[in-house]
Amino acid sequence: MTENLARWQQEDRQHFLHPFTDHRQLGERGTRVITRAEGVYIFEANGQKILDGMSGLWCVNLGYSRPELAEAGCRQLRELPYYNSFFQCTHPPAIELARELCELAPPGFNRVFFTNSGSEANDTIIRLVRYYWSLLGKPDKQIIIGRRNGYHGSTVGAASLCGMPWMHAQAGLPIPNILHIEQPYWFGLGGDLAPDEFGRRIALQLATTIEEVGVDKVAAFIAEPVQGAGGAVIPPATYWPEIQKICDHYGILLIADEVICGIGRLGHWFGSQHYGIRPDLMPFAKGITSGYQALGGVMVSDRVGDVLVEKGGEFYHGFTYSGHPVACAVARATLKVLRDEKLVDRVRDSVIPAFSSRWQKLGEHPLVGEARSAGLIGGLELVPRKDSRNRFAKELKVGERCRDFCIEQGLVMRAVGDTMIVAPPFIITDEQLDELVDKAWKALDLTQRSLGPVRSPARA
Repeated sequence: MTENLARWQQEDRQHFLHPFTDHRQLGERGTRVITRAEGVYIFEANGQKILDGMSGLWCVNLGYSRPELAEAGCRQLRELPYYNSFFQCTHPPAIELARELCELAPPGFNRVFFTNSGSEANDTIIRLVRYYWSLLGKPDKQIIIGRRNGYHGSTVGAASLCGMPWMHAQAGLPIPNILHIEQPYWFGLGGDLAPDEFGRRIALQLATTIEEVGVDKVAAFIAEPVQGAGGAVIPPATYWPEIQKICDHYGILLIADEVICGIGRLGHWFGSQHYGIRPDLMPFAKGITSGYQALGGVMVSDRVGDVLVEKGGEFYHGFTYSGHPVACAVARATLKVLRDEKLVDRVRDSVIPAFSSRWQKLGEHPLVGEARSAGLIGGLELVPRKDSRNRFAKELKVGERCRDFCIEQGLVMRAVGDTMIVAPPFIITDEQLDELVDKAWKALDLTQRSLGPVRSPARA
């Protein structure tokens, strides 16, 4: 395939607009062309073997080349490749998948609305939440509160829920009635507060905001159990109990964005179970098909679903491919593998402890101010000095340097500013975890060397 690489790169430059990409920079540097994958590894057209520490984009939890998933899709393509779920129609793959998801969800979840992605799931959330309150005779309850630096997708509605101003600036977002409070980012914002005290104080911003705008106008609060694309931000232990208490007190809906944390990544079927919270709505996607097909959806609690069914008329929302039979068949095969191999239990009892102990060792590197993890999500804070939370100058692009050195070493590790993050596949072995950490350490060494005298010495 090497002989085709230059042509592919040229045609990619001419014709393919990539997501979340500086296309001028991409044209100058050229794309990495991935041609095949197996297990936890991807392979470039030039033959380089790379350990995929990000599970694709947080989704290929079962690893690559799983024949069960491919065969499930092929069988469904031969039997019923497509039919819509409009006009009082349905089909067995969607029916069976909906039932299975409700069996796995926390108590009180008995309905599913299918979409094609996490972004569409969170657009659906906006429509569902506002429709719900309108049916209850409270149409003024329109405001949805999210978090700064939270990520919920890139469609107009989902990007508005995001707390990322650089996304908003490009499109005149957010749409009306979306507000944001601070994120529970102890390393970056905690100052001299202990984590537990910081967690409570940040959570109380939700109560303050509800009081300021009026509970009669606030519909819901949305947040990821662990912030993923925002930099593996793991809330202190006090944060979610306080958030739950506030939502209960004011009677607003709690939305747990499970697109990354759901389907086992925190060692439970849903991240909400890991933190012991009781959401009313749970958008999901990514791991539901292990990335083999595009599928998302919203788990709808009885609190919301009963109102929609008993009080509502037609819900004017949906997609051509909502509950696509092939995607649903692959999702069912994914859930079967997870159940048959008891992978969620194994992740919780074995893989997470093995990952956590190795990941913490990276915190000893002179360039790392904090190594943190929750489930199979890990973050490294890159800092000039270990005795300070000061950050590198932005123009140094330290995170990008480290990311590129990771690729040179044969490892995918993502950079969010100067925070390095990973989310390895569930099937990763102890030996492959050792490989991941060894390659990450070498990339950190190369990053440190590349900074030269610019970098202040670390505390001894």
